[in-house]
Amino acid sequence: MNDNSTEEPLVKVAEFRTDSRYRLVHFKGAGWKPLAPEEFEPEVKHHFPDLDPHDPVRVHWDDRPWEWPAWHPGEA
Repeated sequence: MNDNSTEEPLVKVAEFRTDSRYRLVHFKGAGWKPLAPEEFEPEVKHHFPDLDPHDPVRVHWDDRPWEWPAWHPGEA
């Protein structure tokens, strides 16, 4: 018997938006959090220490996987 509950993503990354340097990321059991690129993998490991952030089944991207809006230091 195939149990689809084991295939549910633990992490969901919302759609790409250009009006922010962050992407909204949902951690199962913890809610949504805006994250910058350098914060993503450490947060994944914080919530799910054994999860590979590159696992396409457990980490779902709505669009543009591993892309982040352009941002330059000093911008608001």
